[in-house]
Amino acid sequence: MATSTCFPGSNPGECFWQNQPHELHNFRSTEQLPEQSEVVIIGAGYAGTSTAYHLLRDHGDAIKSITILEARGACSGATGRNGGHLRPDFYGHIPTYIDRAGVRAGAEIAEFEISHLHAMKKLIEEEQIDCDFTLTRSIDVWCNEEAAQKAKAVYDRMKSLNLDYMNDVVFYTGKDVEGICGVKGAKACASFTAGTMWPYKFILHLLKSALASGKVNLQTFTPAQSITPAPHGGFTIQTPRGSLHAATVIHANNAYVAGLLPEYAKNIVPCKGICCRITVPAGTTAPLLNNSYINRTEDNTLSYLIPRADGSIVVGGASSKFRPFKEQWYNNVDDSELIDAAKDYYDGYMQRTYRGWENTGAKVDQIWTGVMGYSYDSNPHIGAVPGKEGQFILAGFNGHGMPVIWRSAQELARMVVQKIPFEETCMPRLFQTSQFRIDRAMNGSEDDGDILGTGNFPSTKP
Repeated sequence: MATSTCFPGSNPGECFWQNQPHELHNFRSTEQLPEQSEVVIIGAGYAGTSTAYHLLRDHGDAIKSITILEARGACSGATGRNGGHLRPDFYGHIPTYIDRAGVRAGAEIAEFEISHLHAMKKLIEEEQIDCDFTLTRSIDVWCNEEAAQKAKAVYDRMKSLNLDYMNDVVFYTGKDVEGICGVKGAKACASFTAGTMWPYKFILHLLKSALASGKVNLQTFTPAQSITPAPHGGFTIQTPRGSLHAATVIHANNAYVAGLLPEYAKNIVPCKGICCRITVPAGTTAPLLNNSYINRTEDNTLSYLIPRADGSIVVGGASSKFRPFKEQWYNNVDDSELIDAAKDYYDGYMQRTYRGWENTGAKVDQIWTGVMGYSYDSNPHIGAVPGKEGQFILAGFNGHGMPVIWRSAQELARMVVQKIPFEETCMPRLFQTSQFRIDRAMNGSEDDGDILGTGNFPSTKP
């Protein structure tokens, strides 16, 4: 049995998105674990469910059986606890990737993420998925003058690279900024196309669809404790409810992969975040907000926010408030406890941040925490696990999995079934897991990586 502490906590705190658990939340397809399964997927969140869905939809004839093992309830982890954004990165971290690996490698990531908006919109419409999906503009706001000038310089640099997708971005400076974005004290703002949604409902719809195929066995509250090579090929997966045999194993448990793949312990680290729902008193109409937001205060505290049709707001972030208290968030899997240094930050947030909200009586209705998988170099790890033939990984999304996982899972399913190398998929090259990346984090210091430090590790340019 694994001795790692990198396993989900047994008692997650309540969360708005999951106040009314789906019928599949604690579902088990069979009373007993199946003795064997062609494919075993570890994790019934966004990555695991999407992979199962694509294996069936795109390769159904080739797939006989899939078992999904979930340590807790279906989609009870980060995806079921996030901020509701489907927001591609146009220019935030992309310049860093460009500096490390070249313009094309950085642009690949932005273009891949943007493609998720259209792919998921199409799917949601075709399957009539009830998940409150909205196509909107996302507004970036800077209230610190120096930060605003730096942001404008980044925008100008990205425009100068002649990347087509940047045509969707508009950047505002000057006296009208506050009136454009509605945020008090705004010095600059930018906007581009993005989406908002109810991720838990989206994932549970996909899971229900996969189960309807008759080829998927879902086992909730059944953590995978260890994986060992079986004598005659494949793998034996041990759980508290017995073991099962798999020909192929897909690690889709994001923050917790190091529990079963210890070589990833420094590559993908569980990190906590905080999020809340703000409501106005009954009988009060909330001022209309049409866009999703990333707000940065004058002291550069970042929050991400979506408005909901019922007038409520979902907002989270504030990492700069808790970042100095490493033990409260870093390498911490306890999503039953709020982050002490940030738990009061969103009291009065709407009143102090937005024009017209001063007398609304808006207050925090529910607040929760979630555990995300942050990676040493800010990129997910996707593909064949080095040195472990038959095992694959789809993890390490840095709190940014919504515009990354859907198509990555589709491509990973191709790798599994068609036995193609990562290089023949449509995924950005920087997403490929590799022994090089594993070793770089294992042998490097935490302070050189992107999670805690400066990102000073050697360039990834070939």
